[in-house]
Amino acid sequence: METLFAVLHVVAAVFIIGPMAILPMAGLRSLRGGNSAQVNGFARATNVFGWLSLVVAVLGFGLVAFVDPEDKLTYTTPWLLTSIILYAVAVTIVLSGVAPLMKRAGERLADGKLAMEYRPIAALSGLSALLLVAVVVLMVWRP
Repeated sequence: METLFAVLHVVAAVFIIGPMAILPMAGLRSLRGGNSAQVNGFARATNVFGWLSLVVAVLGFGLVAFVDPEDKLTYTTPWLLTSIILYAVAVTIVLSGVAPLMKRAGERLADGKLAMEYRPIAALSGLSALLLVAVVVLMVWRP
């Protein structure tokens, strides 16, 4: 079961968290181009992938439950706990900052107004991507 959960966890991370981290960058390109429909689409997709990323977390928790006791891996193992916290912060940034800002920017563009959310979206999506990179490093390195 450990192998199954490990495979599901990694596959889900690649196909769910990867797009969650990249979609805002594509949304910024649409924002620069003034395409409100695309910005709104990227905002919705970012929100959906943000919520879907909880599947990766659930699979990760399941994986820890099946790890061999000799590995002495628990939820309080420092690198794992740090990974969980960094992931939670990254997803919170995406769901409460990036996606709503993208949605607001798309609505402003649709109304013919100037969207002022570019810099905050870029900063927050960059920060969440860096946090997710740190999670990957911790998962591979296991210090």
